[in-house]
Amino acid sequence: MNAGFIGIGRYTPEKIVTNADLEKVMDTSDEWIRTRTGIEERRIADESINTSDMAFFAAEKALIDSGISADELDMILVATVTPDQPFPSIACMLQEKLGATKAAAMDISAACAGFMYGVVTAKQFIETGAYKNVLVIGVEKLSKVTDWNDRNTAVLFGDGAGAAVIGPVSEGRGILSFELGADGTGGKHLYQDEYIIMNGREVFKFAVRQMGESSLNVLEKAGLSKEDVDFLIPHQANIRIMEASRERLDLPVEKMSKTVHKYGNTSAASIPISLVEEVEAGKIKDDDLIVMVGFGGGLTWGAIALRWGR
Repeated sequence: MNAGFIGIGRYTPEKIVTNADLEKVMDTSDEWIRTRTGIEERRIADESINTSDMAFFAAEKALIDSGISADELDMILVATVTPDQPFPSIACMLQEKLGATKAAAMDISAACAGFMYGVVTAKQFIETGAYKNVLVIGVEKLSKVTDWNDRNTAVLFGDGAGAAVIGPVSEGRGILSFELGADGTGGKHLYQDEYIIMNGREVFKFAVRQMGESSLNVLEKAGLSKEDVDFLIPHQANIRIMEASRERLDLPVEKMSKTVHKYGNTSAASIPISLVEEVEAGKIKDDDLIVMVGFGGGLTWGAIALRWGR
């Protein structure tokens, strides 16, 4: 039994904060932000919208796309580092909101690699036959843990949610291989005290190396080569890191997802938001080989080689 994506959905807040808006409140410039990160604007949730709300909005869309009802879900996994509160989990709150009465529920904390961790966890339950339908959501309200006086981090982050229903797919399709990893010794380079604290130089070096290596590793595990890749969906953290990953795979520019300019770094939500955007744009078609790869605080990383389609 192969596990794959049978439904996807996303939610991004309405409020747009541009680089020009940030110029007015801190010592930065549109050119400085764009040339270093590729970010032009980001979405910020207002105080009335919680992490759980964004997760719910994305989850509803994924369920509609999948054609299954909430009471058919066996498990809900929510990847987030910005829950509404320590407990109950966002996943349990979603179980109630969706009416998914039969679903087990838990949150996963792996920062920007969280969605990868969630998808790989779902794969295990499905391919062993223990569960049939698992809802995986990456969601963050990073605006509430961002120091808006720190120009080095305030320009980077945005809010949003992306969701996927993972379930059995036809032969040859679905998740072909994966890699998950962590390096706790690097935790000091990216963490939350009251706000997000980041050693940008060290995180950049780690990300450039690990994103490329992990992408190549999942291809090797699947018995595939760089030439087989149809589309790359990297974590949308920084355009220079993303470009380094693309170059490791020898892919043309049009075969890499780029949404960082519109949404900034939405952590666990960035890969699923990008996936929905590219599918809706017609850039991803049935039987395309997709590589998804992300990295995050922890330090953590994860990659998947995926044959698209149900």
